[in-house]
Amino acid sequence: MNLGLITESFSQDKRDWLQGDHGTDIAVGVTLDVSTFTAGTHYPDGYIKSGIPLGKITASGKYGLYDDTKTDGRQTCVGFLFTGVEVVTRRGVTVTSTVGSMLVHCAVKESKLPVAVDAAGKVDLASRVIFV
Repeated sequence: MNLGLITESFSQDKRDWLQGDHGTDIAVGVTLDVSTFTAGTHYPDGYIKSGIPLGKITASGKYGLYDDTKTDGRQTCVGFLFTGVEVVTRRGVTVTSTVGSMLVHCAVKESKLPVAVDAAGKVDLASRVIFV
C-alpha cells in the first residue's frame, strides 16, 4: 500500500485544428501502434496530439502515423486522431500500443494541424474531409 503523495499532471488537448464539431459524433475507436510515432515530435509531453493524421497498418490492423513514403498501409491517410492519447506512463515507460478515437469525416484548419498532410493524403481524404 502506498500512502505517499502522488502528483499527476494532465495535458490540455488542443483541438483548434477543427473547423467545427461536424463529424465529431461519429468518431471511430482505433488501436495505435506507438512505434510509428517519434517521441520528441509527436508526443514531446507524453501524449500523442490530437489532429495527427493516421494510416491503417495492413498487417496488424492497428493505426499509425500517416506517411506517404511507407508501404505498410500507412501510405493511405484515413483520418485524424480526435483526442490526445497518453503513451508515456507516470513511471516513464512508453507503451507499445494504446486506444484512441479517429475522425473520418470533418472539416479541418490545415494551418493548425500538428503534422502537415501532403497532397496524396488530401486525395485519400477528399470525399470525407474538407481542408480550410
